[in-house]
Amino acid sequence: MVVISEFQKIGIGLVGFGLFFLLFGVLLYFDSILLAFGNILFLTGLTFIIGFRRMACFFCQRHKFRGSFFFLGGVSLVLCHWPVIGMLVESYGFVLLFRSFFPMALGLVLSAVNIPYLRAFFSSSFSMV
Repeated sequence: MVVISEFQKIGIGLVGFGLFFLLFGVLLYFDSILLAFGNILFLTGLTFIIGFRRMACFFCQRHKFRGSFFFLGGVSLVLCHWPVIGMLVESYGFVLLFRSFFPMALGLVLSAVNIPYLRAFFSSSFSMV
């Protein structure tokens, strides 16, 4: 069993609120204040979860420099009240940064089909009858 510290619990909450504010900011036609607040909460929560040193090492890796540049550049564009351009740049940087995690996440989602109740739901929703 994985032990989660109090800082990591706070970080999970901050990341959750950050994603909520990002989604809410996009739904309200790219409200720059909500997007900026969501970005700050997301990055702060990520720092609480993995630690400052590991986060700095993650963003400063040589092969992830371009993704880090675009992601943090998009965050700064959102903070400068250019939300649409900032979110586009930030999304591109996010894909570049986390593209190695996408196959693992897809495998996790596809393994959810093996859960008994979800298997019944997916088999009934995909049937043609």
